[in-house]
Amino acid sequence: MRTGLEIGHTAVLTWTVGAERTIHLQAEGVPGGAVVFSTPGMIELMEHAAREALRAFLEPGEESVGVHVDVEHLAATPVSAHVRGEARVTRVDGRLIDFQITAFDQRDQIGRGSHRRAVINLDKFSRNLREKATQLTAPAACSGSVAPISGDLPELRELAVQVNGPLATVTLSRPKKLNAITVQMTTDWERLIAWLAGNPEVRVVIITGAGSAFCAGDDVKEVAGLDIAAAEQLSHRQARLFLAFEQLPQIIIAAVNGVALGGGCVAAYSCDFRFAATNAVFGMPEIKLGWPPGYGLAQLTNLVGKARALDLCVTGRQISAQIALAWGLVHDVVPQQRLESEVRAFADKLLTLAPAALRETKRLIHADEGVQPKITYLADTAGYIRCLNTKDAQEGIAAFTEKRPPQFSGQ
Repeated sequence: MRTGLEIGHTAVLTWTVGAERTIHLQAEGVPGGAVVFSTPGMIELMEHAAREALRAFLEPGEESVGVHVDVEHLAATPVSAHVRGEARVTRVDGRLIDFQITAFDQRDQIGRGSHRRAVINLDKFSRNLREKATQLTAPAACSGSVAPISGDLPELRELAVQVNGPLATVTLSRPKKLNAITVQMTTDWERLIAWLAGNPEVRVVIITGAGSAFCAGDDVKEVAGLDIAAAEQLSHRQARLFLAFEQLPQIIIAAVNGVALGGGCVAAYSCDFRFAATNAVFGMPEIKLGWPPGYGLAQLTNLVGKARALDLCVTGRQISAQIALAWGLVHDVVPQQRLESEVRAFADKLLTLAPAALRETKRLIHADEGVQPKITYLADTAGYIRCLNTKDAQEGIAAFTEKRPPQFSGQ
């Protein structure tokens, strides 16, 4: 370790609170709950500030590691806020350095405490870690949040389910409303997902829409009647249920037979495989109503990349099935009259494969994205709720209801 480190030396680190460093607080009787900067996230900010304070004093091959931390979390901070961590050296004892650490958001001091770091030889540390890793055999695993249920199919009102041995077909059944997602359909999905999780003998699930549409997204008129807390809670529920598709033991196949917009588009691309009829169209039109998508951005960006995700979500335009195929949003495009038979033939091929191998392959591919659950939907919903509470959103809903172009304020 180099000389020159003195008591009072300070480093400052600034972050923007992302969803991955938040916790969703929920309590009975409080719709929506609260999404706040987590205590571990705040501690990480202050520890990283201390790490930065030491960086200029390390010799080649050295690093610093935290060995003790004692903090108080003083105030809550919402997602997307700017936070600042400060670390000031209070004691230097050879290769052990003590810090006073503090954290602030744009209004309050949110944390304070003490922290000790040790300067180590990274080569020796790495060798010891590799040796330990050879002695551990814990398998990779997806984080699961689905509580399985067994027994008969639950009662469903807006989803129709047909089970034929190892194959289940789920049909969104609000054809007069283009299968728009309601509070009731959200509840139906939650019940069905729990049942599928508890019935792995069903190995493949096909999802399609009744009538001429796959799913036109949220029922905008119903959303207009929800208070902000209820809208936030609903968005969180919908995000979690579509993320649960990847945690289920079944292979999920979307048979997109018509429009797939907004939440309907999310439902389609959350499936493991997507087949589209030639007349299908895809889009994320929420911006035209005055708000951003409330969930699904992480999955969309993973599939099509940032540039194309921006294209869909910022312009709100609809794309054809052929463009969706070129972008990787769907796996295949087939004529409308052959969609059902082509998807069924593909499902039958999957059913000839070893069930355990099929489940394990799906699990491992999703686990490769990271063992932490995708929680960016917390930030998505926070942005959606901020915009839903504006005059422009009210104008967007009114224009949708009255079937006219919206006149946004431009502010």
